[in-house]
Amino acid sequence: MTQTLAFWLNGETHPYRPELSVAALLQELGWQSKPVVIEYNGEILHRPYWANTAVQPGDKIEVVTIVGGG
Repeated sequence: MTQTLAFWLNGETHPYRPELSVAALLQELGWQSKPVVIEYNGEILHRPYWANTAVQPGDKIEVVTIVGGG
C-alpha cells in the first residue's frame, strides 16, 4: 500500500510538495497580505518565520482570519 504524503490546512488534507514554505502557501491561497494568524502544529507562528518555515508531511496548519467589527 502506498502512503500519500500530505499536510493539513484548516482541517483538510493537501498533498505535500517539497520546498513549500508557509509564506508561499499563503501566497498561493491569496492570503499573504490579509491579517491572519497562523497556528503551526499547535503553536502560533509569527510572521517573521513564515518564509523560513517549510511545510512538512503531517503538519497541521490553521489559518485564522482576523475580522474587525463594531
